[in-house]
Parts: sequence; C-alpha cells; structure tokens
Amino acid sequence: MAEASSIRPQSAASIEQWHFEADVVVAGYGIAGVSASIEAARAGADVLVLERTSGWGGAAALAGGFIYLGGGTPLQQALGFEDSPANMKSFMMAALGPGADEEKITDYCEGSVEHYNWLVDNGVPFKESFYGQPGWETPFDDGLMYSGGENSAPFNTIATPAPRGHVPQMSGKRTGEKGGGFMLMKPLIETAESLGVRAEYDMRVQRLVVDGDRVVGIIAKQYGKEVAVRARTGVVLATGSFAYNEAMIQSYAPRLIGRPGAAVEEHDGKAIQMAQALGADLAHMDATEVAFFGDPQLMIRGILVNGRGQRYVNEDTYPGRIGQETLLRNENQAYLIIDEASYEEGCAADSSTPFFRFQPKWVAETVEELESDMGLPEGTLQSTVEVYNRHAARGEDPVLGKKKEWVKPIGSPVAALDLRNFTAGFTLGGLRTSINSEVMHVSGEPIPGLFAAGRCTAGVCAGGYASGTSLGDGSFYGRRAGISAAKG
Repeated sequence: MAEASSIRPQSAASIEQWHFEADVVVAGYGIAGVSASIEAARAGADVLVLERTSGWGGAAALAGGFIYLGGGTPLQQALGFEDSPANMKSFMMAALGPGADEEKITDYCEGSVEHYNWLVDNGVPFKESFYGQPGWETPFDDGLMYSGGENSAPFNTIATPAPRGHVPQMSGKRTGEKGGGFMLMKPLIETAESLGVRAEYDMRVQRLVVDGDRVVGIIAKQYGKEVAVRARTGVVLATGSFAYNEAMIQSYAPRLIGRPGAAVEEHDGKAIQMAQALGADLAHMDATEVAFFGDPQLMIRGILVNGRGQRYVNEDTYPGRIGQETLLRNENQAYLIIDEASYEEGCAADSSTPFFRFQPKWVAETVEELESDMGLPEGTLQSTVEVYNRHAARGEDPVLGKKKEWVKPIGSPVAALDLRNFTAGFTLGGLRTSINSEVMHVSGEPIPGLFAAGRCTAGVCAGGYASGTSLGDGSFYGRRAGISAAKG
C-alpha cells in the first residue's frame, strides 16, 4: 500500500508551476474515462486525460465487451425480447445484492435505452443476432446474450427473463487478449479525439491538489518526473479497481488473496486511496466478482458438487455466480460429475472457452467407485446423484431448479473433473458516488470538484454480478461524471 505521505492532498498554494491545464482532467482512459471525456467535451469543456500506460483502452479493451443494457433496447426489440425498466430493475436488485443501491439501479434501468442509443450514435456496432448457448461469452459476433443468469433459477421466478448482455460486433476475437471490448473502446476513443480531447500517456497519478475543500488538480509522475495538472472545473477519477493492491485486498476482500482476476495490473486502487485521503466514503469494499475456470458447455451437462459431495448451485446459471458460490461459500472446493456421453457432447459444442475443458481426474463404472476414488465420505456422492437422477428421470430439478432442457440422469461410465481452487476475481467496491458521479465525503456531502466512475467506485453491483455491469455502469456513470465535472 502507498505510504500515507504520498497520497495526502497537496495545497494549490504550494504549486510553483502548472505543467498541464484543462477544464476537466480525467485520470484513466478506459471505458469510464473515455465516456467522461466525450460528455465533458460536448458540454464545452477543454478535456485532458491522464493515462498511466502508453495507450488507451484499460481493462475494457481486453474484456469480452458485454455492456449490461435493457428496458427494451432496439436490439432486444429487433430480436423479439420484451423488457422494461421495471423488469430489469427487479432482476438487478435481486441479482446484484445484498445491499444494492436502489437509487442507482433505478436510475440506470430508466436510462438504459438512451444509453444504448448513445453508444450506437458514437459508432459502437451491434449485430442483430442472439446467441442462446451456455458460455462466458459468445464465440461469434452475435450482439445479444444472457449474461447474468436471468433465465435460470432463482431469477427466472423473480423477473421475466430477458437477455441484456449487449456485445459490440467483432470478428477474430481472442478471449482475454482482444475481445469485443476493443470494439467498444475504439469508436469511443475516435469520438473523443474528434471532439478535441487531449491525452497524456505514461502518467501515474499520485495525489489530489486542493484549494480549501475543493479539488483543483492532480499531481502525477511522467517518466519519473513529478508534474502538476490543473483542473479548472473538475477532476474525474476513472482508474479501475484495487484487485492488484495486495494490502487493500488483505484489508477489504481477503478471499481474493493470491487470485486477482482483473485484466490489467494497473488496477492498484490508487485513486481510491487519493480520495480517501480527502475523507471520501467507501461502499461494498468486500464485494467481488469471481471467475470460475470451467467450461459452461460441460458444467451445464453435469452436476457440480462441493468437498462434501453435495450439489450447491444450479449448473445452468451465470458462471460468475457459480464462481462466487464456489469461492465465497464452499471453501473453493468443486468437482464436476459428468457421464461419458455428456462429456463428449459438451466438448463437441461451440465455446469461447475451450481451454477450460479439462480432462477428468477420476473415471469409474459406478458412482460408488467414483466416490471412493475421490476420497469422499461414503454415501455422500451416491446420495447426491441418486436424488438428482430420481428427479431427472422426470425432467425435473426441484433441489436447485436447473432448467428442464439440461436435466438428464447421470449414466455410466461416470467421471469427475477436479475444479478445486479454479477461481480468480476482481473487486466491485470503491468510492461512494451519487447518481451524478460526485464523490461523497463521509459526512454525506459531495467533495467539491471531485467525480468518479468505473471500478474505482461502488457502482450498481453490491455483491452479486452480471457480465456487462462493469462496462455498463462505467460508461453510464462516466458520462455523468463528465457532465458534472464540466459544470464544476
């Protein structure tokens, strides 16, 4: 963790020279930063972006590209899916809690269709095609997919299922290297540049500059030299999560110790600490998304059991929820029990994550033998499979509610994939912000001149997650931050 002296705010009166100056200064050129830049520039502000790396994009450019949108977007309508802001809110409140920010989620749902149109107007392409197979992402260039378990238990009984994972159209995607997120970022960067947004690269922000209680700039280091950057109307923090700050992980989200899953190591929490030094409030710092390194095409065809041989999650749900259930509530212990026919069928299906198709560690003719080979207590796995098969023979799963289309008795030979400790994650908590992206002081009042968006803030996710909520609220509230910062 950074030393306290390095993040304490600096008085503007002590600045001898301003090396850079703009109306709005944005720290970070990922999805939140570029969205803030566009809206600030359109509001008439002179905008300068400070980016830590040598190029734009951040984690967003490496992401799969899901933007979580709904309420009846043109893409949803074109593909025959009905949705409304109220229906979308019902799902998000149930799936993204506990403790989800109702004001922020209501605001996000009501503005979702307009936000989709804003993205399209700024050149982000969406193909009118729905991908309905289980998976972390679509392996093709489809524009819409279920991305949060909306159509699986328990959420399909809480809200009418509607796919909300909107994916920019892109061919030749490589998961984790160059995904649909690149085609989200590229047109937005081009829009920002056309509006006159300037960018300075290799800028590592260090601390905020204040005039009284108002934020008026940032101190950064560029090529090892300390520089002062003046912001005439506002500073926007958009530098990502704290997934790669080991000390912060130990303090706030210890279950992620040793298993960071953010796309870029620049997610070091520095912006959070800089704002904390001014008295900024925090929210949901223990909340984490958890990736599970299992291929959904296989998981959905078998049953997942924990270290006691018991099922603990419906296998057709969002794989990020499977990850959370595994790491946070089942000691990171998971095995996939699957018969030979289902394993072969799953391996033959299309997938964006074929590298998660692992070879079985144990294979047996009977569940009893498999249980013994795995070292599970006698009778535990046998009883689990017996109960599952008894109901599966009728196409039912009353225990966890897996959808009928995926419920099939487990036959022989039967195998187990060892998926213990196959998780990684990133943090969801951060600075508490208003719906206008003002950074809130612990007193409950906004900190004058300071705004934030993206994963350095506590967005719409308070515990649960759906793919696309990071790029979704990062861009949505990035826009708000830009508008607010331009007003000053």
